[in-house]
Amino acid sequence: MTVAHTLSSLARLLGVDYEGDPECPLSALATLQSAGPGQVSFIANPVYRKYLAQTQASAVIMAPALASDFSGNKLLTEKPYEAYARLTKLFDQRLAVPRGVHPSAVVGKGCQLADGVAVGPNAVIGDDVVLGSGVEIGAGATVGDGCELGAGSRLAARAVLYHNVRLGRNCLVHSGAVIGADGFGFAPTSEGWVKIHQLGGVVLGHDVEVGSGTTIDRGALDDTWIGDGVKIDNQVQIAHNVKIGNHTAIAGQVGIAGSTTLGENCTIAGGVGIIGHLSIADDVHITAMSLVTHSLREAGSYSSGTPLTTTREWRRNAVRFKQLDELAARLKKLAP
Repeated sequence: MTVAHTLSSLARLLGVDYEGDPECPLSALATLQSAGPGQVSFIANPVYRKYLAQTQASAVIMAPALASDFSGNKLLTEKPYEAYARLTKLFDQRLAVPRGVHPSAVVGKGCQLADGVAVGPNAVIGDDVVLGSGVEIGAGATVGDGCELGAGSRLAARAVLYHNVRLGRNCLVHSGAVIGADGFGFAPTSEGWVKIHQLGGVVLGHDVEVGSGTTIDRGALDDTWIGDGVKIDNQVQIAHNVKIGNHTAIAGQVGIAGSTTLGENCTIAGGVGIIGHLSIADDVHITAMSLVTHSLREAGSYSSGTPLTTTREWRRNAVRFKQLDELAARLKKLAP
């Protein structure tokens, strides 16, 4: 059921100022372009300023500097995007998994289930699993032997935790994610590849989110480690023994090879590849489709690759790339 709030109640919740009718009812969020009566919108990018004159939103979250551009109800803050993000939780329409263990679920021996745990239909819980208070296990999800999930953590439908995976408090693992599968470890021999059995686990800190289709491999000997507040998008591959520092964010289709360490507060844009055994400093920001082949010791923004251009121009430049070594050698000879 939709719950209506008021302009003044939202202002109190967010700790911001407001202008307009304090009793204006508000029951949903929408974009400036699509919002209608009873809905709240926001503007965080000045590019969308042109829509303020025509939006039908009943209230808009905005910076005080833009207040004169909108004649309706306003929630005023210097951080409108942050305020919008906080309101999304209030208006979330996701249905919670009913408390208790569904009759079709399977729960192994020696498990510890705290108060308020919810285990959905056809979920499978292995032996000696510990589920903290309020943990939710979605329909068809699998939790392997010896796993631990901290209070408030949630596995969406068909998420998979292999054995000996530990999640901190308030983690969210989306559908199709697999945490704790074997890392890619094989030793070459005269008779072919010999599998290196992966003996470590995976540890996620508090408030970690893992996107759909993402895989985080277990460690070969030590654990793969994901710090507090890390956000990982869909279809990301994190190999064995990777360590990711607190509050780093990783966008979709990133691949991180084994035993690489990422610092805190980094951002890794979509499609980035990072080879193994590297060290990335804190506050490093890597732009989309970059290939990282060496350690980055200093904070800052890094890029690689070439921007998109016409095929004809790209082919000409590709030829020139091959000539760079020869040109460099010739220039060196000309140097005094």
